[in-house]
Amino acid sequence: MAADLKELVSRYKEDPESVYNTWFIESEARTKAFRSIRRGVTDIVQAIKSEAFGNDFKGSPLEFVLSCITEQKQIFQGAAHPFYWKPKLRTPDIYENEENKGAFGRFLESCHAASNPDRLVREILTLDDRRIKGLGPAVGNILYFLHPTHMPPFNTAILNGFNAVFEDNKKLGSWTAYLEMRETLMRANEELQPALSKDLGAISGLLFDVGVGKIALQGHFKTALEWDRNKLEKAMKKRHDEVRREQKEEDSHLEMQLKLTVMGRDLGYDVWVASNDRRRSCNGISMQSLTVDRLPSLDVPPEVLRTVSLIDVIWIHRKTRDIACAFEIEKSTSIYSGMLRLQDLACSLGDRKYDFFLIAPDSREKEIVAQLQRPSFADLGSISFRYLLFSDITCNCDAMARFGDDYRILLKVARGSS
Repeated sequence: MAADLKELVSRYKEDPESVYNTWFIESEARTKAFRSIRRGVTDIVQAIKSEAFGNDFKGSPLEFVLSCITEQKQIFQGAAHPFYWKPKLRTPDIYENEENKGAFGRFLESCHAASNPDRLVREILTLDDRRIKGLGPAVGNILYFLHPTHMPPFNTAILNGFNAVFEDNKKLGSWTAYLEMRETLMRANEELQPALSKDLGAISGLLFDVGVGKIALQGHFKTALEWDRNKLEKAMKKRHDEVRREQKEEDSHLEMQLKLTVMGRDLGYDVWVASNDRRRSCNGISMQSLTVDRLPSLDVPPEVLRTVSLIDVIWIHRKTRDIACAFEIEKSTSIYSGMLRLQDLACSLGDRKYDFFLIAPDSREKEIVAQLQRPSFADLGSISFRYLLFSDITCNCDAMARFGDDYRILLKVARGSS
């Protein structure tokens, strides 16, 4: 282990603007992304098998998966770029070459089903043997969300940070370099326990912060990176602006949760708030003080229950303990993934048809309409999807709570029933 790594980890965790604190520990988008991305990978595999994948990144199920990944911001910014179809370069060669497309689909399917890291490494080596032009270890970002304790994410900044911390000279674009980096990273991470998580996102975030020069500027850690002070200051300002913007988004998200919670209580319901938000406060009001501490009993597998517990707001009948309706607030995260969580909930509740609501900023209305028109959501017998904009909630919240008898008062304002 690099001699100063433990000290570096300590400063990384103490920095409130580090990737560790702004993404790995606190990010709602990170927690919610895993199931959506895993399901999206299944969609890619099925599309390739049925010859419905298409010959471009745009509009493909791969675009959805990479959109979910890039929504993580910070260390995943730019993760989609290697997958854009570049006609002049013919890269990555998985859109027009059917053999390569099939190999990519088989690779994703095998990795999705893999139960141990050795199988994952074998699949990577098999894929690398095909020498598919332009399809390199950027795929590691997808693998991370399938197996976060076995596969680290990968990009230029992470690689630069790795070379600096471990005094190495690994090259970008090489699967061999990725696997060698992974081995070193996993050994170092094991030695660091319990300082960091076994989830490799934590230590990869550390390398990212080193790779963009953030830690070097704040902690004066001597790395092999040759950053001039102007570049470092720009990197720091960019990160600071990102953190402020993300905090503003989180605040508006929490404000909507509070409004829906108060409205639900005023209409006579008990309210569940997403498990990762229950201990937070908004405008000095504790969400935990207004909400129930457990969901009604649901007959679903543990993985689905974890997903359902992350739904932003659920209204529950006080006497029967039946779920009345549910809400997903999509300030900046994937609208599609929020709909999948609501669909999981509906599938666990029986035959009754439920009214579920998407809540989003006014600026995202076109995105919501586009998602509601997707064929996969066109005929869901158990759900009627509608949406409310932030302005709908802000302008009508008090009136709906005052004049409504139950959740159906929302139907007077909501739009887009399916």
